[in-house]
Amino acid sequence: MSLFKLRGALSMRQQTILQIAGILFLLLVWYLLTLGENPMVHPGILPKPLEVLLAYGELYQDNELIKNVCRSMGLNLLGYTEAIVLALPLGFIVGLYPFFRGTLQRPVDAFRFVPLTAVTGLFIIWFGLGTGMKVHFLAFGILIYLLPVVVQRIDEVKEVYLKTVYTLGATDWQTIKSVYIPSVISRLSDDIRVLTAISWTYIIIAESLGSEGGIGALLWRVGQRQGRVDKVFALLVIIIIIGFTQDKIFNYLDRTFFPYKYQTKNKYAKADDKSVTKEIFNYAFQVTIWLLIAIYFVLLLNEFMPVISDEPVLSYLFGDTVGIIHFYAFLLVSYKGYKLLQKNKIIAAA
Repeated sequence: MSLFKLRGALSMRQQTILQIAGILFLLLVWYLLTLGENPMVHPGILPKPLEVLLAYGELYQDNELIKNVCRSMGLNLLGYTEAIVLALPLGFIVGLYPFFRGTLQRPVDAFRFVPLTAVTGLFIIWFGLGTGMKVHFLAFGILIYLLPVVVQRIDEVKEVYLKTVYTLGATDWQTIKSVYIPSVISRLSDDIRVLTAISWTYIIIAESLGSEGGIGALLWRVGQRQGRVDKVFALLVIIIIIGFTQDKIFNYLDRTFFPYKYQTKNKYAKADDKSVTKEIFNYAFQVTIWLLIAIYFVLLLNEFMPVISDEPVLSYLFGDTVGIIHFYAFLLVSYKGYKLLQKNKIIAAA
């Protein structure tokens, strides 16, 4: 297949090769722009790749890199969870009932035009400078974009599904449960995935206020105060890696819980490519999940008794946001345990 065919599909091998080539090309351009004693771009603007790489050692030793990264990840999860918990019921109420749509839709749409940097002072007045303020600020930043999208996804539910359930005599609640919720959630997963990138912008703003730590506070400290451009670039690379990893996790969850979305895309294509690379990746991913679960249980045990450290590691790394880590770890363990039991039942029945 030609690589320049309009809207042509890439095989997994082609996609992998091109992705690696793209990253190597960017690194090569970066290297050439900073090459020599008198580079094309001044080191104060664009540091050398080696300087950025060496900056990680200093960030680890002098700036508690791992702790700050964990704080930001915990804040991201907590803010995202709060935004989703608020957006889903409010969005369904506004989208489904004419009274609430007529009353609230215009104000909901208008909130999207509020500049978040202008309301940081209000959040400080309302919630102080602690973790609570940052979580609510982040949740608000995501909510004002997510809420109108929920309403839009409700409007996009196909009429044929509604007519079908009405013909079968479904009540309003049965219609919501069997049509609206599955349809909206399956499409909303893509919107949540896109908003992940925006959330990191808000985290940087929120963490620059106060002294609770996090990547945002660290960026402000090493950039504004110390003028260490190499450290700034090193931290930006970490944010990109975290964002890329989150995107892959969302994609995996989307494929796991809504597989029919991808079956329709491949309707006229060949059967799914069960390539060796794909199988190895899936196996490595599953091993990584179980490894993370094992590490979590060791760290959880260490919260109550000194197994690997005298200090509770999870509480030290994630601070006030450690609760959300426990919550998602519980969900992950419950899901994997359920799938394992289900698999054993199928094997026993066979």
